[in-house]
Order: sequence, then C-alpha cells, then structure tokens
Amino acid sequence: MSTEGGIDLLTEIWPFRRVTAETEVRTQDDQSLVELARDGDRSAFGLLYDRHARMVHGLLLARVPRSEAEDLLHDVFIAALRQLNALRDGSAFGAWIARIARNRANDYHRRTPDVVELPEDLGGEEQPSNEAVSVLAVIRSLPMAYRETLILRLVEGMTGPEIAARTGLTPASVRVNLHRGMKLLREKLEGRTARA
Repeated sequence: MSTEGGIDLLTEIWPFRRVTAETEVRTQDDQSLVELARDGDRSAFGLLYDRHARMVHGLLLARVPRSEAEDLLHDVFIAALRQLNALRDGSAFGAWIARIARNRANDYHRRTPDVVELPEDLGGEEQPSNEAVSVLAVIRSLPMAYRETLILRLVEGMTGPEIAARTGLTPASVRVNLHRGMKLLREKLEGRTARA
C-alpha cells in the first residue's frame, strides 16, 4: 500500500469499503432490502431478485410453456419493482412476488392464444433431454399445489425450508405437498413405463 499522497491511499482503500458495504447488504433480510430498494438502491433489488428468481421461475414453469417462463420471470420482477411501494410488509416479499407470478401466469393464459411448443430438435440453445421434457409434462399434469412444490424442488433445486420461506407456505404444507406430489409422480411415471 502506497503511503505517498492521500489519493493513492484512498484509491487502495475504497474498493475494500465497497465490498464490505455489499457484504452487509447481502446479509440483510427481505424487509431491509425492500426498504433500500424503495429508496432507489438497485443493488438491493438485485439481491431480492437473486433470492427469489428460482422460486418465481419454478412457479411460472408450473403454469406456462417452458419457452415463456424466462420472459415472464423478467416481467414479474419488473412489475414488482414498479409496485414495490404498494407492499406493506417487506418481510412478505417472497409470498407477494409469488402471487404476482401466479397472476402473471394467469394473465398469460387469458391473453395468449393456445401455443404449441416447437419440437426440441430445432436447434438453438442446448435442449433438455426428451426424458426431462416428458417428466416435466407429467409433473405439469398434477394438481397445482403438488406441481409448484415439485418443480421448485426438482427443477429449481430448492429445499423444503427454502420453498416454505420464499412462497409463504408453512413447512408442514410444503412437506405434505412434496410427499403427496412425489407419490403421484411415481405412480404416473410407473404407469407410463408399464404402458410403453
């Protein structure tokens, strides 16, 4: 570290201070991040996005064509940013944005004519295996409560407690939905392989 001149010293210290401040923001709860985001802190809203994007993507994936989920994910967060002042309790951000995601998926179906997904072998981005696509189709045929929790767990990789914390469901409800959903999924997959 150079001690010649105050500017050199400040230049060497400043990046460390920024990292420290960012680390402090990362450890804050949703309530604090919502308050910072309301005050115009873009990095705070970015952290809310990082915390909740997988959950929102999973909820959308349970309700809309896979090809639309990514775009709708961004739509949901843009809507949340615009409506952030309407959120009364910042600690309920996860449940609030989950409701926005579900409503956006419902709007998608109201406004969009039936969409037929293109075949997987058309090229472009790396495509998931046919087996993964067919399992996703089976999951999407389950009742909504099971569909959402299974996609959040199996596709998005979230843990049961994470799902509960992000969606506002109780941990017991998540466990029951995962257990019953997995049972139904196994039955449908076994029935499908028995017919094949």
